[in-house]
Amino acid sequence: MNSDLTTVYYLDTLPYLHKGRAVALGFFDGIHMGHKEIIRKTVKTAVLQGLTSTVLTFSNFGKCGNGLIQTVEEKREALSLLGVNELLVLDFNAVKDMPAEWFLDEIINMKLTSCALFAGKDYRFGKDAGGDSKLLKEYAEGHGMDVEIFDDRLYGEEGRRLSSTWLREALAEGDVSLYSELTGGSAFLYSGMVIHGKELGRTLGFPTVNIEVPENKFKVRRGVYVSRVTLGGRKLYGVTNVGRRPTVEDTNGDIVETFIFDFDEIIYGARIKVELLDFIRPERKFASVDELSSQVAEDKETAKTRLAKRGIILGV
Repeated sequence: MNSDLTTVYYLDTLPYLHKGRAVALGFFDGIHMGHKEIIRKTVKTAVLQGLTSTVLTFSNFGKCGNGLIQTVEEKREALSLLGVNELLVLDFNAVKDMPAEWFLDEIINMKLTSCALFAGKDYRFGKDAGGDSKLLKEYAEGHGMDVEIFDDRLYGEEGRRLSSTWLREALAEGDVSLYSELTGGSAFLYSGMVIHGKELGRTLGFPTVNIEVPENKFKVRRGVYVSRVTLGGRKLYGVTNVGRRPTVEDTNGDIVETFIFDFDEIIYGARIKVELLDFIRPERKFASVDELSSQVAEDKETAKTRLAKRGIILGV
């Protein structure tokens, strides 16, 4: 498995590769188990045929007015774990009116020098989503490219089709456990730089680290979660509130505020990842700061109990 980070390219920075590419086509927001099946086959084919493995995705995607499950950087890190060499990010607005045949000629063939293509059967491309997997298959075979179209991946007792829509539904309910299940063990996360807050938590005995939620990031159900924090090479655990802190501040935008167990370092300016592991309770406005403090103490005990069930024992 490639330990290097996937390289992010845009259309005007993508280098020409004479040896060609194996390309996974899709939006891949959230990267559920169906996505992973396509991506792993792409990587395997690239290794066997001496190609570069590339995932093609979009920014400004029209269907995601409620925000992206993953930022480009978060997607890049997830794809790195799967061994992908490149992530090509296309501006959706720049290609949405391109005829399907032009998309295949200009992007898939000429820019990507594709040798092998992989996509789900619901993949659409070109103006008015006029291109489909049938056209993709015909084009690939007519131009000497290997091609594989994947059937829907079904999951659960009812056999529901895995989709980014299902992931969003789970997150809107705060069901981060289901999200992790559908992605094959990957947690929903926020990442960003630690910012200064009002430091009220420190005066109440539970200092927190805060990161802002990017404007284009999907907003989970506001509330309190069991969390895992990545700081450099360290994995730490804590309790995270996602929301507007209505008792003490009622901010305009959502803040990811985390109390980390066994941790008292000042890390303003550091980049961290906060993975949401389990939902504890919805966000609420308390009648007083004392009532808030009492609830936070209870949330901490709940989090430690949930973590202990995962085999993670904490000292405080």
